Amino acid sequence: MLVLMSANATAAESAIDTLEKNLAEHVPGAVVSRIKETPITGVYEVIVGSDIYYMDVGARYIINGDLIDLATKTNFTEEAKTFNRKMKIAEMGEENMVIYAPKVVDHTITVVTDIDCPYCRRLHSEMDEYMKGNVKVRYIFMPLKGQVDFDKTVSVWCAEDRNLALDMAKAGDDLEKVNCDNPIENHLKIARELGVRGTPAIILEDGTMLPGYVPAKKLVSELNRLQAAAAN
Repeated sequence: MLVLMSANATAAESAIDTLEKNLAEHVPGAVVSRIKETPITGVYEVIVGSDIYYMDVGARYIINGDLIDLATKTNFTEEAKTFNRKMKIAEMGEENMVIYAPKVVDHTITVVTDIDCPYCRRLHSEMDEYMKGNVKVRYIFMPLKGQVDFDKTVSVWCAEDRNLALDMAKAGDDLEKVNCDNPIENHLKIARELGVRGTPAIILEDGTMLPGYVPAKKLVSELNRLQAAAAN
């Protein structure tokens, strides 16, 4: 049995290597994050940027859409997107985010935000609830309202105290316009690669994305429930 499993693993690795080479020939420059087997024989999941595709070993045929097991209700495509979000956020690094952290951290969420969007401001107004719930909040910026919005976001990043500047901006206060080397263009790029279409978007530690605003008390309660369930 062990020999058979090893042989199967070797065959799968060989097929993945072949697909990777064929894909490089057919689509030069494609940046592939992951290739893995699917439950369907001969069909492989391929992550390119923020997109999930399904291909044959020859990279001749491509399927673009969700792969769902109707028997178990498992959405394999959503699982791939979850993996991709975790990877891209980890690659970005906390040093390139604005972070609010309690003394004790039980949970971490990453919020894609726009300074001026009403529900983003509502989420930010509940920061004390997140701190009481031991939730670290990490911000990725997605300024969607043109140059003025972008410049305001840069001013927050370039402020001496970013958290204070963001608190003021979220409250509608005017900020001194300042500029410096900043990652805001990359924030926009990452937000799109995460599959965010609007703000706010809340991404949990496992990569699950909650599009839209969720009341802080409700989210903290759900995070505690998930943590307890995972421990049992």
